Amino acid sequence: MAETLLDFSQVRAQFPILEQTENGHPLVYLDGGATSQKPLQVIEAIDTYYRKQNANVHRGVYGLSERATELYEGAREISRGFLNARSTKEIVFVRGTTEAINLVAHSWGRMNLQAGDEVIVTEMEHHSNIVPWQLLRDQLGIRLTVLRMNDLGEVCMNALKGLVSEKTKLLAVTHMSNALGTINPVKEMAEIAHSVGAKVLVDGAQATPHMQVDVQDLDCDFYALSGHKMYGPTGIGVLYAKEALLEVMPPYQGGGDMIYSVTFEKTEYNVLPYKFEAGTPNIAGAIGLGAAMQFMQSIGLDRIAAYEAELLAYATERLKEIEGVRIIGEAENKGGVISFVLEGVHPHDMATLMDQDGLAVRASHHCAMPVMQHFKVPATIRASLGVYNNREDIDRLVASILDAKEMLL
Repeated sequence: MAETLLDFSQVRAQFPILEQTENGHPLVYLDGGATSQKPLQVIEAIDTYYRKQNANVHRGVYGLSERATELYEGAREISRGFLNARSTKEIVFVRGTTEAINLVAHSWGRMNLQAGDEVIVTEMEHHSNIVPWQLLRDQLGIRLTVLRMNDLGEVCMNALKGLVSEKTKLLAVTHMSNALGTINPVKEMAEIAHSVGAKVLVDGAQATPHMQVDVQDLDCDFYALSGHKMYGPTGIGVLYAKEALLEVMPPYQGGGDMIYSVTFEKTEYNVLPYKFEAGTPNIAGAIGLGAAMQFMQSIGLDRIAAYEAELLAYATERLKEIEGVRIIGEAENKGGVISFVLEGVHPHDMATLMDQDGLAVRASHHCAMPVMQHFKVPATIRASLGVYNNREDIDRLVASILDAKEMLL
């Protein structure tokens, strides 16, 4: 049983929202890929900040401000350790993965890309790792090249070797697909990209809740994550970037705290990472993110990965027992996401009926329309797993699918 891999009852008890009912049924939350639920450790850290520690950071010489600054910068150090970055100078707080990618596109991209240069993305990317590069394509004349995937939802490494050239300046790739669950071999992909001098940006929004991430081992140049996917609050995330790159990149936004001195003739920018953190930051969000990372570390990232792998295997086995169910994305290396369709039923109709059974699943294109186009479906139902899910939740999922199938077909 998966529950033996961690103290499941103790872990689940940390999530108060799961004690409630939906439509008369105990809530089964299977939409962590959109946003995860939050443990008490995170909720209490945010509550304590606003109740007892609220002040602006970096600017006050009074005790309250100094303590708030210590907490905020403490969260940066927690983030550094979580990703195994070399220095806190490489940890920039942002609103989430989307802002992190846009920061790279509009700071590093505008400084380093010109007409004819190439950015490679994969066919399974989230829109937030496609649209910023399309904007640069339209404005700068760069070329956007797509690394295709097979029908299992896996990229072809040999194809990548054939795509890269001296024109390739960036490989932008998801670590784990939000629509398929595929875990890409980003370390090997980075080696291929670096062989032609290209930089590597990794979208880690889906990976960080499910596995240990070591940016030094991956040797990526940029890594982006979102707190709300990994048991933390919304509106906070991290851009990791190698210090040498951040040093020469221009600021993404201008304002307070990102400056050293300002005159009407010239502005001198602040040191890293503050050069990229204009204005009052999401202090409570950063503190909550730090608490979320500590929550995950207290369980153990390897234990989380092993637990969810067993749960995913069980869910895959049970879904394959249902006639008419087609699993979308069957890569050999997957994280805790399973997407599927039921023949003859629109995913939105099924998800609406499943809500009546107390199940929260996502029916959508998952901000990955090219994935839906590849598999020739308008949308899928996605069940995304977390540490608070167990086999009973999967059994409830299967029972609800069968009920919906009987009603709709």
